[in-house]
Amino acid sequence: MQHSERLAIDGGSPVREIPLSSGQQEVDDDDINAVTAILRSVWLTTGPCIEAFEEAVTQYVGARHGVAVSSGTAALHAAMHALAIGPGDEVIVPPLTFVATANAVLFQGGRPVFADVDPDTLLLQPAQVEARITPRTKAVIAVDYAGQPCEYDALRKICDRHDLALVADACHALGAQYKGRRVGTLADLTVFSFHPVKHITTGEGGMIVTRRADLAATMRQFRNHGITTDHRQRAERGTWQYEMVTLGYNYRITDFQCALGKSQLQKLPQWLARRQKIASLYDESCARLPAVKPLRVLGNRSHAYHLYVVQVDANYLRAGRATIFSALRAEGIGVNVHYMPVHLHPYYQQRFGYRSGEYPVAEEAYTRLLSLPISQGMSTHDTEDVVRAIHKVVKHYAV
Repeated sequence: MQHSERLAIDGGSPVREIPLSSGQQEVDDDDINAVTAILRSVWLTTGPCIEAFEEAVTQYVGARHGVAVSSGTAALHAAMHALAIGPGDEVIVPPLTFVATANAVLFQGGRPVFADVDPDTLLLQPAQVEARITPRTKAVIAVDYAGQPCEYDALRKICDRHDLALVADACHALGAQYKGRRVGTLADLTVFSFHPVKHITTGEGGMIVTRRADLAATMRQFRNHGITTDHRQRAERGTWQYEMVTLGYNYRITDFQCALGKSQLQKLPQWLARRQKIASLYDESCARLPAVKPLRVLGNRSHAYHLYVVQVDANYLRAGRATIFSALRAEGIGVNVHYMPVHLHPYYQQRFGYRSGEYPVAEEAYTRLLSLPISQGMSTHDTEDVVRAIHKVVKHYAV
């Protein structure tokens, strides 16, 4: 039955005249002052603020070592380098992730091998992981999709049994917890992103945390062209000499970026609480709409809610996900889709011969996925607008 309120996409009045973005940074005067102080200091890059930020993050998550780099993608690449992934090596990854997860394996000459996800959580299925292991497998990358930690106990048992490294792509999950343990302590290497839409930002930036000093040392060299020391270390030692011992990249991050990240980290607990509050309001709203099903949150988890993802059920609607997406955008609500499965991208199909139907859970989910706006800067009024727009659109297209 059609809802009486005319949709904006059909010429009606939108819920919001000024569109609400899907996610954005929150920067206050404390953040600006922290950055300004570094801009007036001696060191703009390779200075002491980088170590201070690394230490702050590792203390927060409970890890021993942190290596800050220029992006989350650089962090994934550094992790693959530290594990000595190379030609002929396989790394198991989920297909439902941003392309950088799999690309980092390719950067090292390895091959990403996809394992399907759980239909209710869209997290990597441990049983699917074990089924994809071959003598060439060297590591597993578990993606904490949307901000919910994976089944790390099961994945750890599989990796230990087959002598594989376990990497957590926790770019969505800073601050999340699994069975009372923070993400950052659950894998051999954990990767975070500080892109503006993430929980805290450095503009662009990323970090790898680990308990292993040897891996951290390798990644520090890798981010600096493969050179054993950086400019500040040489200045402190009073020497000009340096040695390149491996082929690395310029993946350095600046001190003023790290000053921003360190300032933002202090606000992370309250920002996580705000995201979780918004998610609970969405949960309540979606409970009244059979056509909109949130992802299942497993027990013994604290969800970080980088994303709030629902699956649109066409059985209850006269329209598909694409129409719902366009209608909500017309209402001024910045919905998004995360993600097109990696193996369906043209590059992967052309290079590896992937075709539709190989990973049915991820592919079917992709046709229904919709990410609702969520960020710590959203007001109660913003959240209410999202809820109103969802009800308006879904009821209009209801069977």
